[in-house]
Amino acid sequence: MEFYERAYASYQDETDELNHFRERFVMSDPGLIYLDGNSLGMLPGATTEKLQNVIANEWGNQLIRSWNQGWYERSKEIAGKLAPLIGARPDEVIMADSTSVNLFKLGYAALRLQTGKKALVSDELNFPSDIYVLQGLIDLFGNKHELRLAKSPDGIGVTIEELEHRLSDDTALLSLSHVAFKSAFMYDMKAVTQMAHNKGAMVLWDLSHAAGAVPINLNACNADMAIGCTYKYLNGGPGSIAFLYVRKDLQERLYSPIWGWFGQNDPFSFSLDYKPAEGIQRFLAGTPPVLSLSAIEPALDMMHEAGIERLREKSLAQSRFLLKLHNHFLESLGFGLGSPEKDAERGSHISLRHHEACRICKALIDPDTGGKTVIPDFREPDNIRLGITPLYTSYMDIYEAVIQIKMIAEQKLYNRFSLQREKVT
Repeated sequence: MEFYERAYASYQDETDELNHFRERFVMSDPGLIYLDGNSLGMLPGATTEKLQNVIANEWGNQLIRSWNQGWYERSKEIAGKLAPLIGARPDEVIMADSTSVNLFKLGYAALRLQTGKKALVSDELNFPSDIYVLQGLIDLFGNKHELRLAKSPDGIGVTIEELEHRLSDDTALLSLSHVAFKSAFMYDMKAVTQMAHNKGAMVLWDLSHAAGAVPINLNACNADMAIGCTYKYLNGGPGSIAFLYVRKDLQERLYSPIWGWFGQNDPFSFSLDYKPAEGIQRFLAGTPPVLSLSAIEPALDMMHEAGIERLREKSLAQSRFLLKLHNHFLESLGFGLGSPEKDAERGSHISLRHHEACRICKALIDPDTGGKTVIPDFREPDNIRLGITPLYTSYMDIYEAVIQIKMIAEQKLYNRFSLQREKVT
């Protein structure tokens, strides 16, 4: 049996120890292949049940009493479930706000602590919102800092030598995505963190494309700070609450720029003088979104049941399968690889490059194209991102998606579609 035969994909699914988790997600359309979990994770069935209870019982029946029956502590409780997935202590993680807001809070705190150092370093593969926040911090601090961006020679990865070249003794903060949003390039977190520390810089990691996709050990890497979202591999739902991490020994030295009542030492004293709470709680601001906090819990429970190491093992196996199918079926049709080939340098999605990537994505999504409907996503200028989410992605999904891409490219079915991008791609 050869890897390029349909029977191979079928056999892999039959022998996959994690395949049964797929049944726990809402899949209303059996003809749909969903490969965009790296952008928005699927809905776990248990989340629907959880939210129904929170809405009808905790909110509907218990009303405000629910704040003393679990709501007030929910940020800490959910953070405690997330912490092991990112290699942190429960008292080093808190659920709060959005990824961008958390980046702003921790970036501000780092620059306030690193007085006298005038450089911020990132790379040109980082998510644009992260760069915008860093630019905004420079403006907020009176334009006394400079932002240095490490360059990528191929649009896929950044060498550690190039990154080191951008660091200097006056670097206050190094802010990077652990896994790049376009290419899935993954940094060696421990090596990069140590390199930055040798220059006296603090390090802030964005884990948005890594949390729930790859094993992370913030404590073992001696990471200073981290942020991330929960709506991708963690399946928390659209716009779900984000998280932040601050290493325990740094917490009392860092101050959030947003002095909100939930970050105050005693919120319900209603004191008019702000005193930050002890520990990670000080990085909260306003009232936590109870519905969003509740929605992520079933997905986290499922991740722990499956085990992040087993999920990573399956992700790598499926990614290698996809790469082999690309080489066999697609490379001769003008496709190129937009992700690292080495397992250790790649997260859990694969980017395929093609000069008609935008219209190919449209053809994949359109049910009138014929064959299976496939949902990937498009990233400028020429990337088709295919997300590998082991809790529900099957080998047959990957096989049939590649066959569909092959058909569209061979028959040039993309010519039916305009070059105009959708508002959300």
